[in-house]
Amino acid sequence: MSSSDDEITKLLKVRKTVMQMLNDRGYLVTDDEINMTKQQFIEYYGDNKSRDNLFMIKNKQNDTSDQIMVIFLIPEPSKETIGIGPLKKCIERMQSEKIFRAILVTEHGLTAAAKKAVELPNIKLEVFQDSELLNNVTEHDLVPEHQVLTDGEKKAVLEKYKVKETQLPRMLVTDPVARHYGFQRGQVVKIIRPSEYVS
Repeated sequence: MSSSDDEITKLLKVRKTVMQMLNDRGYLVTDDEINMTKQQFIEYYGDNKSRDNLFMIKNKQNDTSDQIMVIFLIPEPSKETIGIGPLKKCIERMQSEKIFRAILVTEHGLTAAAKKAVELPNIKLEVFQDSELLNNVTEHDLVPEHQVLTDGEKKAVLEKYKVKETQLPRMLVTDPVARHYGFQRGQVVKIIRPSEYVS
């Protein structure tokens, strides 16, 4: 297997996980997009594809005005990590499209300055390295199903158990499952585990 073939295989896996992630978050993604074969990937993106070609914009299923951009970042020449330059281009592109949420996929991560620049007040940027997206964390046998509760369901749970929101167990925003689903502070998540009892 050539290094070009290895790169195509890796990008196909990364793209599939991103598609599953978007689908799990309620964005419009087709089964064909999720289950694209290697041959279809090559036909669609070309043999000498650039990470730039994997760019996409997706709409929420129930609200087409709610959009997310997915950008596969490329470092500046002779650098491995992503600096402020490519990040500024992403932000400019988002602002020109009036999209305020993006998933940035990078091969090696961001420089320290770029990590600080990602924290913006009115733009939500989520950064994932390729290595984090080679496998879908939610497909692991030990990861139970997670469902975000609506505001009404959240209120009912707090009333039922006579607790305040601050008394509920916490999930870190850095948790791989929280990152996959894009959970936000203040959301309450129902975790569904299979029963240990068999009748």
